Amino acid sequence: MPCRPAIASMSLGRAWVHHLPEKLKQASEAGFEGIEIFYEDLEYFASNYGDNKKESSLLAAAQAIRDICDDNKLTIIGLQPFLFYEGLVDTKEHASRITKLKLWFKLVKIFGTDTIQIPSNFLQEGITGDLDVIVQDMREVADLGLQESPVVQFAYENLAWGTYIDTWEKMWEVIERVDRPNFGCCLDTFNIAGRVWADPASPDGKTPNAEEDLRLSMEKLRRTIDIRKVFYVQVVDAEQMTEPLIKGHPYYAEDQPARMSWSRNARLFVYETDQGGYLPVVEIAKVILKDLKFDGWVSMELFSRTLAYTESTIPHSHAQRGIAAWKKLKSELVL
Repeated sequence: MPCRPAIASMSLGRAWVHHLPEKLKQASEAGFEGIEIFYEDLEYFASNYGDNKKESSLLAAAQAIRDICDDNKLTIIGLQPFLFYEGLVDTKEHASRITKLKLWFKLVKIFGTDTIQIPSNFLQEGITGDLDVIVQDMREVADLGLQESPVVQFAYENLAWGTYIDTWEKMWEVIERVDRPNFGCCLDTFNIAGRVWADPASPDGKTPNAEEDLRLSMEKLRRTIDIRKVFYVQVVDAEQMTEPLIKGHPYYAEDQPARMSWSRNARLFVYETDQGGYLPVVEIAKVILKDLKFDGWVSMELFSRTLAYTESTIPHSHAQRGIAAWKKLKSELVL
C-alpha cells in the first residue's frame, strides 16, 4: 500500500486532560487514516469501566475504543509503549513484564492490529547493556508473538536517551541478532536526529560533528536497513532551545537525560520552523520513504508541553497541525 498518514493518540492531548473519543474524532476529521494507541490513553479511558488496573476494565475499554475508531474510519496501527522490558536484571521484574505482555496480546486482538511497539529501555538502574541478554529478551517476546493467531509483531525503537540502545545502528544490530520475522523496528526521525545530529544541552543545539555524522549515518542506513523490517515510521521535529538544556533551564529535570526532557516538552511537527523546529527531518524522511521506498504507515507522533494545555481546542489544533505537516511532506517527497 502507499504511505498512509497516522497520528498517535497522545499527540492530540494528554489522557487526563482531553477525552479520547474527541481526540479520535478530530484525527479522523483532519484526514488521518490511522492511529497509534498509547497505553496511557487506554488505561485512563478504562476508568469508565471500573478499576482501570483490572484486565476486565482494560478489555472493555479496548473494545469501546475499537468501536469508536471503526465509527471514525480509523485503523489502529499499533499499541505502545511496552516500556522498560529488555535487559532487566531482576528475574521477577522480567517475569512481570511477560505477564503484562500476555494481556497486551489480548488488547491488540481487540484493536484489530498486530503491532506492539517496544522503545529501548531508559532505566538508569537495574538493567544490563549485555547485548546477549538484550537479544535473548527480544527473542522471547518475538517467539511468544509467533505463537499468537494472528501473529503479533514487535516494532523496536531506539530512543535518543536510551541507556544502552540509543542509535538506530545499535537497534538494528539487536534486530539482526534476534532474527525473527515478526521482530522489526519503528524508525523515528526525532530519535535518529536527536542522537546523531542534535544535542539540546549544547549552546548551538547540535553535536560537535553534526552534519558529517548525519551524512555518514544516512549513507549507512541506506546500505543496511532491510525496509521489510520497518513496520512503521514516525516523522517529527523539535524546538531548538534558546538556552542549553542544563541545570537552571525550565525543562531541566535532575532525574532525566537532557534529550528526554527535551523530547517530553518540545517536539514539533515537521515544517514548524516558525516555532523553532530545526532538525533535519525531511532529509532523514527522504532516505526512509524515498530512497528505501518505505510503503506503509507514517505517523506524525508528537510529545510537547502543549499536550497538557487545557483549552478544548487542543485536540483540533494538534490534528490540523499534524495533517498539514503530512500533506506538505507528501507533496515535497512526491509520495
